[in-house]
Amino acid sequence: MKKESKASILLGAAFLMATSAIGPGFLTQTTHFTSILAASFGFVILTSIIIDIGAQMNVWRIIAVSEKRAQDIANAVLPGLGVFLAVLIVIGGLAFNIGNIAGAGLGLNVLFGVSPTMGAVLSGIVAILVFVVREAGKAMDRFTQVAGFVMIALTVYVMFTAQPPVGEAVVKTFAPDTIDILAIVTLVGGTVGGYITFAGAHRLLDAGIKGKESLGEVTKGSISAIGIASIMRIFLFLAALGVVSQGLALDPKNPPASVFQLAAGNIGYKMFGVVMWAAAITSVVGAAYTSVSFIRTLNATLEKYHKWIIIGFIAISTIVFALVGKPVAILILVGALNGLILPISLGVMLIAAYKPKIVGDYKHPMWMTVFGIVIVLMMAAMSVYTMYTEVPKLFA
Repeated sequence: MKKESKASILLGAAFLMATSAIGPGFLTQTTHFTSILAASFGFVILTSIIIDIGAQMNVWRIIAVSEKRAQDIANAVLPGLGVFLAVLIVIGGLAFNIGNIAGAGLGLNVLFGVSPTMGAVLSGIVAILVFVVREAGKAMDRFTQVAGFVMIALTVYVMFTAQPPVGEAVVKTFAPDTIDILAIVTLVGGTVGGYITFAGAHRLLDAGIKGKESLGEVTKGSISAIGIASIMRIFLFLAALGVVSQGLALDPKNPPASVFQLAAGNIGYKMFGVVMWAAAITSVVGAAYTSVSFIRTLNATLEKYHKWIIIGFIAISTIVFALVGKPVAILILVGALNGLILPISLGVMLIAAYKPKIVGDYKHPMWMTVFGIVIVLMMAAMSVYTMYTEVPKLFA
């Protein structure tokens, strides 16, 4: 593999994971919690970034060295476990994708005035076209990179316009007034929960970047992916904080839209349309690709027709949204649910790291194992606490 193409694939995998994470739920969660926690939300972001890096480094390395997809690794750990994991991931991915399609429809509604349903249908067609082209992998990499850069650039502009109190944000990041467990679980779930952490790792496998000789590049790629998502999260947080610190109230029906509109007027509102659409459509592509990658190896027919199953996955998500819809509370709930899937999937990967029949003579670094175990225990405890105590309040 040529150096340029390898670097391009690594960047593409990083952007696929990052843009899978940066969807309508990501935008909604970040602005919603900023309006509640203000500068103290910086602590939640810092905590989630540390957890994200630990989870993703472990998962990507183990998938690369085993040269197997996550569901095949899980089946090798315990027969049937891979099918269970695949079902969890696909259900979570489908739920998330309905929200992604909803966000894409809302983005086109803001930009062109079409109905959110019509916008969702048009966006679904665009996402399907990415997989219809002959070189779908290359098209997906290029598409997510361009959309990712556009999102970040527009959010940076709005952040500067909002003039946030950066000094206060830095202080509260390390000395918060309050610590919100729901916010931490939701952010981690929305960044590396469910299917998201596997998006880039499975893309690298498909591109042939695997084995012990590729571990250095895989580790860098995993950290780069979290870095891209985290940069977007920080910029969006600061933009929202700038608006909130001026005493302006965010619209609870659409918190991220009001951040852009209050910070930069009607131009800002149109920019939000671009950001929301770019965030949503790349998440549609990432969710469909990764969710289907979890079932394609379970059966020869599924493997043969996986591209058409991806297209069907996008079509189903679009049809369900056209019939149902997706409120803010549901986007936060799905993030929390994905946070619950993380300790299961990461726990399976850590067990696999110590099974020679899966990883051969590879020795997983002890510090990574300890880091991973701490994350599994923390996320399991926080997710259970959140589902029982905090999530019901969203619907009260």
